[in-house]
Order: sequence, then C-alpha cells, then structure tokens
Amino acid sequence: MIKTFLRAFLKPFSFLPAILMMYLIFSFSSQDGTTSGNLSYKVSEIIVESANEAFEMHWSGSEVHYYIERIHYPVRKLAHMTEYFLLAITVAFPLYVYGVRGLWLPLLAGGLCVGFAALDEYHQSFVAGRGPSKKDVGIDSIGVLAGVLIVQFFCFIGRMTVFRPLARRKNR
Repeated sequence: MIKTFLRAFLKPFSFLPAILMMYLIFSFSSQDGTTSGNLSYKVSEIIVESANEAFEMHWSGSEVHYYIERIHYPVRKLAHMTEYFLLAITVAFPLYVYGVRGLWLPLLAGGLCVGFAALDEYHQSFVAGRGPSKKDVGIDSIGVLAGVLIVQFFCFIGRMTVFRPLARRKNR
C-alpha cells in the first residue's frame, strides 16, 4: 500500500528533469547574439587548444585561431542537437513510465520536443542579435529523434531482460 502511494506521489516528479531542461534551453536562447557566440567560441577554443596540447601539434597562434573559426559553427549546431537530445530523453522517459509505448512514444515525445524547438526559435526573434531559423529546428529534430529512439531502445531492452522476470511472477 505504501509502495503504491509512493509511486503515485512520485510519478509526476518524473517530468521535473524535462522542465529543468526546457528552462536551460530557454535560458540559452535568451542570451543576446554576442553572449551566445562568445560562449560557443570559448568551447571551440577549449577543444582546439586541448587537441593542440594532447596531440602535440605545436600550432602557431594563427593556426589555433584558424581551427577555432573552422569548428565554431559545427560546435554551435552540435550544442543545439545535444540540448534537444537531452530534452527528448527527459520527455520520453516519463511518458514511457506513464504507459506511452510503441509508435505513440516518438510521435508524442517528438512532437512535444520539436514543438518546443519551434517555439524557442520564435522566442529568439525577440532577442537582440538573434533570429529564428528553420534550419536550427531541423537540427534540433535530429537530436530529438536520437533521444526518443535511445529511450525506446533501452526501455525495450529493460522489458526483455530486467523486468521480464517480474512480469512472469505477477502472472502466476
């Protein structure tokens, strides 16, 4: 009885990570163009300088700058994809817990996440130095698809391995 009460009480909290992820994405989108660009530039700089040191490339300052500029755009887009990958996981898992399975899971979770991506791009149209981009929604959608498929895969594997013995005991 206490177990049932705890499940019913705690189940709604499974959406808390999704809400926090949405807040994080919204916060990043609220940054003006310069701040956002500087953040991703700094990440690109860390990647290039780490590679330079790790692989002992001995690049000059201009070579380091060249490679930072070269990877800056892909780093920005990979950040988009990663944010929405994590959002999709944090949305799809609670939906799965609530019994959304099969084709409905990617449709519902994916629809919610892609809808959020579109609204987020619209929100960026009100931020200085930023603007909406259909291309970004497409990139976000790739992350969403990957996240939903990962959740489906792991939940399916869990049902077939970990939880199958529990289902057999219940049926007896």
